[in-house]
Amino acid sequence: MFQDTFIKTLIADVLSKHQTIDKLVFILPSKRAGVFLLHELKKQIAKTTFAPKIISIEEFICELSGLQSADNAQLLFEFYRVYSDLTPPGSQDSFEAFSTWAQILLQDFNEIDRYLVPPYEILNYLSEIKDLEHWSLKPEKSEMVKNYLIFWSRLYTYYDNYAKSLLEQKKAYQGLIYREAANQVSGYAKMTKHHHIFAGFNALNNAEQTIFQELLTENKASVYWDTDSTFMNDDIHAASIFLRNYKKSWHYYQSNSFNWEFDTFAGTKNIQIKGIPKNIGQAKYVGHLLSKLVDNDASLQKTAVILGDEQLLIPILNAVPATIQNMNITMGFPLHAAPIATIFELLFNLHSKEQEQLYYQDIIHIVSHPNIRQLLSLNESDQSQRIIDHLQKNNIIFSSLTQLTDLVTSETKLTIQLLFDGWKNSPKNAIHQLQQLILLLKRQTQESPHTDNLLLEYLYRFHQLFNQLQQLNETYQYLKSTKGLHKIYKELLSIETLDFQGEPLEGLQLMGVLESRVLDFETVIITNVNEGVFPSGKTQNSFLPFELKLQYKLPTYQEKDAIYTYHFYKQLQRAKNIYLLYNTEADALNAGEKSRFINQLEIERQPEHTITHELINANVPKIDNALQSIDKNKDVLNRLKEIAAKGFSPSALTSYIRNPIDFFNKKILRIQTYDEVEETVAANTLGTIVHETLKEFYLPLINVILTETHITTMQQQIDKTVTRYFKKEYQSDTINEGMNLIIFNIAKRYVENFLRSELEEVKNGSTIKILHIEEDFSAPVTIEGFDFPINVHGQVDRVDEYNGTMRIIDYKTGKVLPGKVRLYDWDLINTDYDKYSKSFQVLCYAYMLHYKKPFTGKAEAGIISFKNQKDGFLKFGVKPTPRSTKADTEITPEVLSEFSIQLKALIKELFDLSKPFVEKRIEYDY
Repeated sequence: MFQDTFIKTLIADVLSKHQTIDKLVFILPSKRAGVFLLHELKKQIAKTTFAPKIISIEEFICELSGLQSADNAQLLFEFYRVYSDLTPPGSQDSFEAFSTWAQILLQDFNEIDRYLVPPYEILNYLSEIKDLEHWSLKPEKSEMVKNYLIFWSRLYTYYDNYAKSLLEQKKAYQGLIYREAANQVSGYAKMTKHHHIFAGFNALNNAEQTIFQELLTENKASVYWDTDSTFMNDDIHAASIFLRNYKKSWHYYQSNSFNWEFDTFAGTKNIQIKGIPKNIGQAKYVGHLLSKLVDNDASLQKTAVILGDEQLLIPILNAVPATIQNMNITMGFPLHAAPIATIFELLFNLHSKEQEQLYYQDIIHIVSHPNIRQLLSLNESDQSQRIIDHLQKNNIIFSSLTQLTDLVTSETKLTIQLLFDGWKNSPKNAIHQLQQLILLLKRQTQESPHTDNLLLEYLYRFHQLFNQLQQLNETYQYLKSTKGLHKIYKELLSIETLDFQGEPLEGLQLMGVLESRVLDFETVIITNVNEGVFPSGKTQNSFLPFELKLQYKLPTYQEKDAIYTYHFYKQLQRAKNIYLLYNTEADALNAGEKSRFINQLEIERQPEHTITHELINANVPKIDNALQSIDKNKDVLNRLKEIAAKGFSPSALTSYIRNPIDFFNKKILRIQTYDEVEETVAANTLGTIVHETLKEFYLPLINVILTETHITTMQQQIDKTVTRYFKKEYQSDTINEGMNLIIFNIAKRYVENFLRSELEEVKNGSTIKILHIEEDFSAPVTIEGFDFPINVHGQVDRVDEYNGTMRIIDYKTGKVLPGKVRLYDWDLINTDYDKYSKSFQVLCYAYMLHYKKPFTGKAEAGIISFKNQKDGFLKFGVKPTPRSTKADTEITPEVLSEFSIQLKALIKELFDLSKPFVEKRIEYDY
């Protein structure tokens, strides 16, 4: 049977001691606890009465001090004003640099005030420590060291003036509010007519202790602690270290009882410890547990999922079973996780670069965002896709605002200007353009047929955030750059949340560690119980050395660990079913080590505790590695006939030999490869440049015998011609530097080497007559039983007559070894792509040329590889045996007949319905 909760026991005791409750003030660690307390109060009160005041400790402290809590950004800007007034101009940091260390110093001020440490003493002590650290025998310190020590000597002056400035404005940071509340509590305790009920507290700072004890002394308060005798009777157990100290040291408890020490932790508990790889694994396992544990609404209300790491919120929300309809989430949805947030981050990243030209990837990322895409899609015209296509088709790396606005319609020019008009490193311009963009998105969303209310909520919150930035910038004018604005924006965004709506008292409770204070559940699932997460470890941001904190009794990581320990055991105190999940996998921030709390539970196992430990592995489905197979049908055959009528190209047929699935995707389904913008020249672009240059040189010389003058004239035009085709194919101005410059010179070198070899041939007496340059050829393929036209077609790079022999030449910019054009077994030409695809291509060209005009003399076909031109013209040849070094290189009718047999067999296979397109496993050489 689940024991009474702390809140239920508390209300029963309070009602037994107070006849009327309207003069009571319940003060709790969190607002969430107040909701549950009020609900329990309504259940236990039998008559109608005025409700007592129920507030959180932070609200009570603010009321007591008379000060208003300021947000972090306001505090930072105000601190910089004080810092600037007190620091000589030559020694001042910019606001951007100041914000990197000021946050840490403000945290130290906060701790000093919350623990009522005399600020003059500790800050001057710190200054003396820094002075000692830089003591040396040298009489003169360097200028940098002098300035460094002067900074530390000014700390108290900064603190004092900053505190006075805030108090004059009736606003403060938390620590200063606590100090002022402690100063005011004596007068308040004497005057107030209310009785204060402090419930569920643990680690109190010195200001809180002063307030509690003053109200207890004046009999204006009661304090109800929630701890267990198991911890209180153990002098070294960290879960009760603070409460044991209060019980011993507070004067009030010398003559009054200490309420309460329960005896619940040692009761019957089923504790299951689960080691699970990765955070996502934990989230999925939480969903799995909930689907098994939760059968009805009653059990839901007694179940809590407590996140040791609140970043697990979104994955767990996605993992919660659909059967759970009611759920209460005490944490807010982080605004930085909203999809719309990526737009602003992309814009900050773009405009912080301070470049005149806009980088294509930045442009594509922004216009591809779904919300921006909607803005740019008017009258069924997708302007964002037009921009992307333009950049990719023309290979544009950098664009201007004018070029982008020229691409879109008049209705969307304003959107492009708001997105890409330069901020000129002005925070004012940045905020204005971002606000206008938000208004544009809002208008478009409201006018949409299906209004997205969630998006409107996101836009409203970002509108508020940028309004706050605008007000701060106008009031203080310390933001001098967009980088500084971006930094403050990210700090504000990191703490902004959207509250979930729901009934807080119904359904599954999903909460963080601090929200679980005072509350009790029968079933508890705790995630991320890892060392370094829960507890968080020794990391602390502070300028105060560890020894100095000990001297002035300020909290260190030891006290922080004790707080985590209390929260952990408090969650287990009354629970019956406990599931502790931890991440077993090491990553950058987590060693995959289970928390010491788990070890402590196992070592100090209570007799009534059942503890099981299990490692959970993901249920990985068996992946079928079978090669893909696609059957042919009537539609496929019709498409093949359509291709056959136009003509199969040699590259299409060799792609089928290489992998039939690639052929199916590209030729049957017509799926084209995605053309990305080339930042450096790709291999195919390099090949095109060389081909086009040689085409321009040789095309005017058709049916002309080459002379030395022809070739030397070409050599003089290399630089100009290659540059022109380089800029045509690779439409970018960035060809004079980096890798592009290297590739540009490679293209020139390929052409130079080719022309040099041609010139040597002519000088040596060779006769070269150009017959065809980059000319299209085709030829029919007659196959018995096929009653539809079948053709092959292709563009031959060059056909010439060399010393009376016709040569059919295919240019390759990649390296081709002589063995790639040597064949000994005709059956292999249709099966071995890697070895014989080059042979297949050049024989296709020979087949087409022979059809146009049968060879009357000697003919050869082969490859000229620009990467290994020293090998010259690599002729196709037929070898008698695999190991033979000699081959017959003449293209004879017998050779063409053998090739024709293989070509027809390949085409028959393509049209054979019984032979599906079967994927080939391709081995890559790395």
